[in-house]
Amino acid sequence: MSSNSMSSNGTSSHPTPEPLQLSLLQGFPATARAAGGPPLASVRPVARVLIESPLPHLDRPFDYSVPAELDGDAQPGVRVRVKFSGQELGGYILDRVEESDAGQPLVPLHKVVSPVAVLTPAMQELAGRVAARYAGTVSDVLRVAIPPRVVKVEKELAGAEPADPPAADLDLSGSAWTRYRNGAAFLRHLASGGSPRAALSALQGFGPDGWPRLIADAVAAVRQSGRGAVVVVPDYRDLDRVQAALEDILPADDVARLTADDGQTPRYRNYLRILKGSAGVAVGTRSAAYAPVQNLGLVVCWDDGDDLHVEQRSPYAHTREVLLLRAEQEGAACLLAGHARSTEVQRLVDAGWAMPVDAERTVLRRTVPRVLNTADSFEQERDPLARLARLPGAAWRTAKEALERGPVLVQVARAGYAPSLACETCREPARCPSCQGPLAIAGSAAVPQCRWCSTPAPTWRCAHCQGTRLRRGAAGVLRTAEELGRAFPGKAVVTSSGQNVKATVPDACALVVATVGAEPVAPGGYAAALLLDGDSLLRRENLRAGEDAVRRWFNAAALVRPATEGGLVVITADDTAAVGALLRWDPAGYAQRELSLRAELQLPPAVRVAAVTGGSTAVGHFTASATKLLAAEGVELRVAGPAPLLQSAAVTSAETESQDVRTLLFIPYTQAATVTRVLRAAKAAGAAKRTEDPVQLRLDGVDVL
Repeated sequence: MSSNSMSSNGTSSHPTPEPLQLSLLQGFPATARAAGGPPLASVRPVARVLIESPLPHLDRPFDYSVPAELDGDAQPGVRVRVKFSGQELGGYILDRVEESDAGQPLVPLHKVVSPVAVLTPAMQELAGRVAARYAGTVSDVLRVAIPPRVVKVEKELAGAEPADPPAADLDLSGSAWTRYRNGAAFLRHLASGGSPRAALSALQGFGPDGWPRLIADAVAAVRQSGRGAVVVVPDYRDLDRVQAALEDILPADDVARLTADDGQTPRYRNYLRILKGSAGVAVGTRSAAYAPVQNLGLVVCWDDGDDLHVEQRSPYAHTREVLLLRAEQEGAACLLAGHARSTEVQRLVDAGWAMPVDAERTVLRRTVPRVLNTADSFEQERDPLARLARLPGAAWRTAKEALERGPVLVQVARAGYAPSLACETCREPARCPSCQGPLAIAGSAAVPQCRWCSTPAPTWRCAHCQGTRLRRGAAGVLRTAEELGRAFPGKAVVTSSGQNVKATVPDACALVVATVGAEPVAPGGYAAALLLDGDSLLRRENLRAGEDAVRRWFNAAALVRPATEGGLVVITADDTAAVGALLRWDPAGYAQRELSLRAELQLPPAVRVAAVTGGSTAVGHFTASATKLLAAEGVELRVAGPAPLLQSAAVTSAETESQDVRTLLFIPYTQAATVTRVLRAAKAAGAAKRTEDPVQLRLDGVDVL
């Protein structure tokens, strides 16, 4: 956050440290307080207010006078309404001071929305750090961090008192942490009041020793020291499991759940419980990273490689980075846990910032299932056609035998029935005649339909060869379930995908067909797992395709029983480094290999990347302005682009001129602070001038390469 404040008529009350901000101070009519206005507060009559506005050039404090009648409620952290440039806007009071150096009378605060100080000083500082890292605005960060107000909840919790921390009598000596190298030392360090930083490679995803219990034990250890904790997971299924594990060993009132899926009232109630100290543990999805836990001692991020951790609104912050900033700011411990390890976490381990916590090979062999690849030389010799079959003989035999002992998980890459179609004659992808989107069918007797515009295409004709017959280019989860139902008559088939994702399945003997990321948990573990469509995951046009495929494979394989109990995982993919990591159960080794390759090529996360997206003219002007300012500070960046976002043969030359483009800026970590400051100021200057179309600025987006 910029340290300079301004009066409500847009006049700066402090010198601006950034040259681009000089043009932001124009365009607002002067509005002085009329003579005979309301009497002002006798002590600290000036309030510095952060206005809720998406405009980047308004991302700074504005000075307002505090009427005497609002003196008691207008305290730092409360929500207020103010008059600004002829409008009534919301905002937060950041501070109260004795005087303003704006040089003119101030407009008084319009009203105090609520006397509850929902914005704490620590959150204010964290929001400023997040906005600076992602070249965004503090207002956008607070929109994610602070839930909407619910009046009845404030009245309900008006007299709530802080709760005492749980008694420090929990016995963690038998914790599953003792099976991991450095695990017991990590717990002891937490319980003694220390702030260690660890990267955990969890082995099991089910049962009493699964990853939810590991996280719960770490939180219990930090609660023994009288400190609080924040736990963030990707989705509601993981949230339910972690919450249940926490409430098994901690008082239920000490755990507060924060997720937008529960609705505004429960979310705001739990937010206020945390704010008032009635709960010492916050667990939830993305926004829980900002939970105002008192005396924070531990932040936990589970499965940081999941793209659900990326906020979908500006400034597109990643949960992992928010928690890292918070741990540094508040001196808290940090736990980055997952079955696999992201390259970002591996970079922290290589730098010595985080300590690896993983299992010895002897423990690992007793805990994880055996993994078999149908594409290796031995299996190819036994079954020469295995490479061509979607369900090779080894996978079929594994499923047949395992179905006698328990459920079998089948992971597929695509949802739907037949998500892609092609011409039977020339094999060209089938496209919608209206929008050129891909055609798909929802069932065996369904009419082909566009996946983009939903237009039916019953009379489709190939634009290349004029053929009229279609063939399935890929089988989705529903088609796979249909085929497996015929292959294993008499066995139940359960699907989990799309809008019908199941959290758990019973331990009954059944085939569970799920898309990647939607695998249910069997309480006793799966007897076997078939990981189909591996090559499809690896062939995605994305820098992180291999890393993401490995993460999804490990997440599914961790749901299978140990090899000592007959657990077996069969993967159908070419023999690549990614498959080798699963065969050896070595996620850390794969992450280290990926990181070294990207460091050699200077690609993320070895460097940071900024993506500038918009019209070609606007992107060109923004990039030229930013690079010129950076050159003045002695910073030269590697620039790639501009390149069109979508390329299609159906796009005309006129459409090409108006098509959005993207330019990438590759930023060394040593220069990141300077570059993000300049990019943030350049975006604010462009928004203030309003002379050209705006551009979207994203830093460290996981989908831009």
